Amino acid sequence: MTRRRGEQGSAVVEFALVLPVVVLVLLAVVEVTVVARTQYELVHAAREGARTAATVSDPSRAVQAVQAALDPIAAGRVRVTVERGGTVGSNAVVTVVLPYRLGSRILGGLQVSLRARSVMRVER
Repeated sequence: MTRRRGEQGSAVVEFALVLPVVVLVLLAVVEVTVVARTQYELVHAAREGARTAATVSDPSRAVQAVQAALDPIAAGRVRVTVERGGTVGSNAVVTVVLPYRLGSRILGGLQVSLRARSVMRVER
């Protein structure tokens, strides 16, 4: 089968038009994966903080537990709030908020807030 010279050139042009779209989709998939992993880490950190807040009356220990559960970069930027009732059986609530800048330059470094909240019953 013989191809004419014009057909070969059109394949290159089509590839050049499709390639940026494919790259953009791949970048979006990577960005969503990174955000989902970070959100999962925040949920884990909030759970660790709530577990500490449920067993220890000092809120600073719960904040330390949250920061220890996160990587050092995120631990320095995270905002943690601890609410703990004074009686056994009341709720200990830990909320973790992390300002997160999307890494893609295409999105202009869009800033979002990732949040996680965990509630446990006070044991002591």
